[in-house]
Parts: sequence; C-alpha cells; structure tokens
Amino acid sequence: MRKYFIKVLLVILGLSGQYLFSQSKKIEKDAPEKVRKFFVSSLVKIGDPVLVALSNNQLRQQMPVERSPGAWDDRKHVTYLEAFGRLLSGMAPWLELGPDETPEGKLRTKYIVLAQKCIHNATNPASPDFMNFVKDKQPLVDAAFFAQALLRAPKQLWEPLDKVTKENVIKALKSSRVIEPYHSNWLLFASMVETAIAKFDKEEDQKRLSYGLEEHKKWYLGDGTYGDGPDFHWDYYNSFVIHPMQLDIYKTLVEKEAAYKDTYLKELNRAKRYAAIQERLISADGTYPPIGRSLAYRFGAFQLLSQIALWKELPKEITPAQVRSALYAMIYRQINAPETFDKKGWLQIGLFGHQPNIGEGYISTGSLYLCSEAFLVLGLPTTDSFWTDDYQPWTQKKIWSGISIPIDHASK
Repeated sequence: MRKYFIKVLLVILGLSGQYLFSQSKKIEKDAPEKVRKFFVSSLVKIGDPVLVALSNNQLRQQMPVERSPGAWDDRKHVTYLEAFGRLLSGMAPWLELGPDETPEGKLRTKYIVLAQKCIHNATNPASPDFMNFVKDKQPLVDAAFFAQALLRAPKQLWEPLDKVTKENVIKALKSSRVIEPYHSNWLLFASMVETAIAKFDKEEDQKRLSYGLEEHKKWYLGDGTYGDGPDFHWDYYNSFVIHPMQLDIYKTLVEKEAAYKDTYLKELNRAKRYAAIQERLISADGTYPPIGRSLAYRFGAFQLLSQIALWKELPKEITPAQVRSALYAMIYRQINAPETFDKKGWLQIGLFGHQPNIGEGYISTGSLYLCSEAFLVLGLPTTDSFWTDDYQPWTQKKIWSGISIPIDHASK
C-alpha cells in the first residue's frame, strides 16, 4: 500500500510540474498589458498581508513565523523587520510613481497610504509593532533594506511623513550602529544605513559608510562578479545585495559629491555585465540554477536584472521586452507553484512551492519577502517600452530554438 501511495504521489507531482510547464508555454506571449497586470497583482498579493497587518499594529499577532528545521532560534525577534524592510525595498519604485486616476494608480494610492502608516508604526517606540533594530545582528540587514526603500521612493515614503515619524525613522536607523557587520557583503548594510542618514539627516558615520565600499573595491573578481568577502561564492548574493546596494549608495552619494561619479560609473558597468549574465541564466522554461545560499528568496535572486532594466541601463544586446518576457516566465512559474502561500496568503519557505528544508538556519517567514525585489521594474511607467513592446524571446529561448545570438564576452 505504501509503495502504491508513493507511486501515485510521484505521478501527481510529475503531472503538476508538466502542468506548470505547459502553462508557462501558454502565457509566454501574453500581451504586455496583461503581463504588467500580473506583476502588479503578484506584488500586491505578496505584500498585502504584511502591510495591512502592520498598518493596524497587528503584524506580531497575525504573521506566522515558519522556520526551517535547522533554524538557529525562533527568529521572532528579527522576522518582522525582515518582512517589512525587504517588502518595502522591492515595492518602493512602484510606489514612487505616485497616485493617478487609473485603476493601477488608485491601487498605488492605497498602498502608499498603508506604507506610510507602516513606517510610523514600525519606528514608533510606543507602537505594539515597534521593530527591533538593535538585538542580535540580523536587524542591521533589514534596517538597510528599509533604508534602501526610503532612498528608492523619497517622494512617497519620506517627504510626506510627519516630523515625529521622520525623527523616529532616523533614531531607528542610527540605533542599528551598535551592530558590527561581518566582514562580507554585510559591510554594505552599514553603508546603506549611513547613506540614508546622510541624505535625510546629515549626521552619517562616515567610517561606517565608506568602509564597506572600499572593501568591495578589493573584492572585485572580474566579469561583473564580486567575492562575498575575499572569496568567491557560487550564489546569488551579487544580485541579492552586492550590486543593488552599491548602485543605490553611489547614486545617492553622487547627488552630494561629484567626486563619486567615476566610481559609480565603474560599478554601473560591472552591474550591467552581471545583469547580462543573469538574463542568460533564465532557462527557456523559466527556471534557473538552484545554486548557493538563500534560495528561499525565490525570484528575488534576479533583483539586479530588474534594477538595471528599471534604470534603463541594459546592455545593447538585451532588449527590455526580452527581460520582461523572461522575468514573467520565471515569476509566473514560481508564484503559481502549489503552497507558495499558506491559506491566509503568507509566503511559505521554499524555492518552488513549500520546501521547508531549503531554508538555512537564518531563514524564517520574514526572510522570504526579499522576493519582492524582482518587481523593481514596476517603477517604469506603463508607457515605457518595457511595458509596451511586443513579446521577445530571451537568450536561452532563442538559442535552444536555433536562433543565432551574439557571442558572449567577459568584461573587466
């Protein structure tokens, strides 16, 4: 009986995979307008439980805290800031478009208001959902994602805040200074926090800001890739953290001091090369190599590709439409996998569906909201060619269909 059950289960799982593959083939040439609606509805589906609960000071009450079997502890002291900071960082460019009278613009208005309430509650010491910015090391990471969100959407997430909330935000960010980062990509978290303080408060810790940037200059390995520290790691941290945070930091610093411009342009060129590699990693059926740590961040692994498209800095051999098409196939496949969400709409640990064992000891429910970083392209308006050009096949789709593609070359 047991063997029969296992056989039936394997057949069901196989059919499920075949169904999702056939569905991805059906959707790949969907109209650009339909693709954008999917992106918006997916981002809202991911973010709504977090923002609604936190705006009502009920995040601690409502958010489940799932952990991997090897979890270091219950993660409850860090998971809420993880969920909020990471989600807001990914949503920020879309929110920054601001309200308008279109259905999407009205929807944005709703989430802008929710986000502002959430910022107030998350940083108000008297709030039931006041977040931990100081206990353990993890809060430095997510203070940085929160800071990144403010830098990505200052008109909607900073300027409208009242004076007291702004003061609380700065106090919360500054309080994370008690945390010393590891000598790795973590140095950029301290740099990001101080960059936001420099922009919004003018009292940055210059040493914490510059040290991570200087160390990463030493850790560049070539061909668009940095080591995580002095050593190379096969994982997606060049996209999760290293390139996006350097880009946002240097872009902000250039606004203040032109002396950073050359370094910024050098980093931008390196990031463009890494984005080109990322585009080639997306297979013809919308999958990608499950390599390295933090696979539970799902399609957040392609944050950099989305950011380079948002900034309209794609290499000339890559069209916006092929990036849109590739991201669509990938996100559609993963977000529709069975049990990606629980019955109340919260993300569950996994890369494809619910796979708790794929989470490292630092992974919990809040960690998973880094997947929102794939939606940075929603910061491009509906009139942009990214959202209006017809479907185009991406690199792997072309080459495995027998279409000629340009020869790939390494960069310095």
